[in-house]
Amino acid sequence: MQNLRRATQGIFLLIFVFLFLQTESKGADRLGYPVKLFLDFDPLIFITTILSAHTVVKALCFSLIVMIATAILGRVFCGWVCPLGTLNHIMGSLKKRRSDTMNRDWYRVKYYILIFLVVSSLFTLQIVGIMDPISLLIRSLSISVYPLFSYTIRSVFDTIYDLHPAGIVDISESIYDLLKKGILSFNQPFFNQGVFIGLIFFIILGLNLLERRFWCRYLCPLGALLGILSRYSLLKRSVSEGCNECGSCASVCQGSASPDKREDWKSAECLYCWNCENVCPQDTVRFGFFKKGESADIDLGRRRMVTAMLSGALAVPLLRTTPLSKSNISSPKLIRPPGALEEKEFLKRCVKCGECMKVCITNGLQPTFLEAGIEGIWSPVLVPVIGYCEFRCTLCGQVCPTGAIKELEIKEKKEVKIGLAMIDKSRCLPYAHATPCIVCEEVCPTPKKAIWFESAKVKNRLGMETVIQQPRVDLELCIGCGICETKCPVKSRPAIYVTSIGESRSKQNQLLLS
Repeated sequence: MQNLRRATQGIFLLIFVFLFLQTESKGADRLGYPVKLFLDFDPLIFITTILSAHTVVKALCFSLIVMIATAILGRVFCGWVCPLGTLNHIMGSLKKRRSDTMNRDWYRVKYYILIFLVVSSLFTLQIVGIMDPISLLIRSLSISVYPLFSYTIRSVFDTIYDLHPAGIVDISESIYDLLKKGILSFNQPFFNQGVFIGLIFFIILGLNLLERRFWCRYLCPLGALLGILSRYSLLKRSVSEGCNECGSCASVCQGSASPDKREDWKSAECLYCWNCENVCPQDTVRFGFFKKGESADIDLGRRRMVTAMLSGALAVPLLRTTPLSKSNISSPKLIRPPGALEEKEFLKRCVKCGECMKVCITNGLQPTFLEAGIEGIWSPVLVPVIGYCEFRCTLCGQVCPTGAIKELEIKEKKEVKIGLAMIDKSRCLPYAHATPCIVCEEVCPTPKKAIWFESAKVKNRLGMETVIQQPRVDLELCIGCGICETKCPVKSRPAIYVTSIGESRSKQNQLLLS
């Protein structure tokens, strides 16, 4: 069983990595694989989305399979399937000696976190994605680890190409071509907050050197939820009378289950790794269905539970008492992807997984910091200076697991307004410097150009008159895709820029009253 578990962990980790690498355009506007599969099977996201958005996302119903399996088999998802759990397991294997100074009662912390997240979602605050292990892993890989890996690989092969060592360049270029086809992204991605998000991820992995599976034992809210569901699972662990409490099982336990103490055995903390059965010198440990196994209750303490509940409830007004919560105030920089729901509804669903940012063709979708308040941290925002919204792309809606970004057809997407372009005449070349420039009109993707020109007579320093084309923006045709800002030749601060005003999803955030 131990070898079977390791093989299963490896298989699911490889599947996760494969689907992660497939989360990008392959030339068509359809992804060939169910790249959000692991998020669809996440019961914590399923429950909090129901509570916060008061809706059931059909794709997330797959999570019911995990919940039923947990009720029958116990926390096998944590021990056998979870990719972050597997990475923690691998990192924990680097720790040769077990620390005896760690307070095992810390296992309660993850239940308090779970209570906080569930209660806050009950009051429509959806922040579970910050702590959910699947969402956290995808976000960390998409925004930090994968760009770091890609940049390193490209730098190594570019260095080899520049040095041009005899007999090596041809081989290195062949390997580089294979990597670009299967592993590396088409273009090098760059993300704001990549260092910060990556630092959090590497700290989580590094905690395994302090205590094996530290995250899984003490912090993971999904593990806490599955622990509650596994409390009365049909597959149980039993110990015969021959046990002498030698402690061998405790030294290899992947959870915080106290397997060496019969009266303190915590079935909800067992990851069903089968290590204790394998290592027991007396051969007294058995796993089987319908066996009688003693288990200690999950003693969370009434006061601490109430504190966690009140904290979850009070977090809602605390995070929403900002000017951005007013219906008539919108951040001009908060340009959401096409198909995004109205802002309040969007925040009730978005789990900050980073899938939409990973799949964005132009790298224009970036994680927010405080543009949407703390409630919206790490949700997607289009930054046109970095990249624009491709006119014929609908990938972000395809990968969103909760419906925060609706999946649009190409025809529908072309008509969605995500903002409006504005011209800064003090920087625009035809206005400020009497210099011809038609770049913004050339790149505008709408069938009837949203940017048009008006002929104007201007004088140079010598007083000579010339006719120049000065750009205007058609308020009805502009969809706010941002390509004009991306391609504007005026660098540092483009002469044409996009703000969120005029977006289709909002009736208040409009330039003109209809």
